[in-house]
Amino acid sequence: MIDVSYETDYGKMIYGKCEEVLPKLSQYKFDLIFTSPPFPLNRAKSYGNMTGDQYLKWISNIAIQLKEMLAERGSIVIEIGNAWNKGEPTHSTLPMEALLEFKRRGEFYLCQEFIYYNPAKLPSPIEWVNKKRIRVKDSFTRIWWLSNVPLPKADNRNVLEEYSCQMNKLLKSGKYNAGKRPSEYNVGKTSFAKNNGGSIPSNVIIAPNTVSSDKYIKFCKENSYDIHPARMPKEVPSFFIKMLTDENDFVLDPFAGSNTTGWIADELKRKWISIEAEQKYILGSKGRFNIK
Repeated sequence: MIDVSYETDYGKMIYGKCEEVLPKLSQYKFDLIFTSPPFPLNRAKSYGNMTGDQYLKWISNIAIQLKEMLAERGSIVIEIGNAWNKGEPTHSTLPMEALLEFKRRGEFYLCQEFIYYNPAKLPSPIEWVNKKRIRVKDSFTRIWWLSNVPLPKADNRNVLEEYSCQMNKLLKSGKYNAGKRPSEYNVGKTSFAKNNGGSIPSNVIIAPNTVSSDKYIKFCKENSYDIHPARMPKEVPSFFIKMLTDENDFVLDPFAGSNTTGWIADELKRKWISIEAEQKYILGSKGRFNIK
């Protein structure tokens, strides 16, 4: 039996551990599975985490489950953050091993690697960055876009960025230097003459996660609900939902947390299912949808 905590016109939030809930959703096929599982940290966090071989075994089993739930040309987008080795100023390779194990056990194609860069990230780890001043702050995480096929559904025209002032001037004047660049790339006479509605974004997503007074946080404070300590900025799921899905496509987040994925999917008119193992975080996530 599936424990549905709340629903909207487009989706539903399910309470439970993803590895226990996923078998009950076997009738569904998802166009996008977007998620950020608990990171493999070296100390316990309030939202739960595992370490070492235990984490690798767990994440690989999740990969096998999710593989069968993808639509024919669907995508999985997974973020796993960095970790440091306990008691020393060295990076753990476990997050990278986890991504590789997830890809290997799921037999996925790696379509592209992305970096999520948070320029407002607080300096950490404090011992090595703030106190001893022998490291710089850790302000990015890796995001892997994976699929069962090498050509999943995708359209970068859905995530175009505004042209720079310089590019707008170039389009207006039509004057630019054509010819071969030092990189040996040949810029033709018509390469930049057409206005395509915006520039193609890079695989670095910049989103300062500094919001401290949005409706989610306000709702949690008003109702004395726990605020999730690792909230995803809306710009990240928004980018991938726009690029990899169309309206009424189906999105899944098996580690929903404060349910940013479901919220953005809902606003973009995608069907969605989110799964969260902590009831205390589900309660707060209702505030994203004005559900009491």
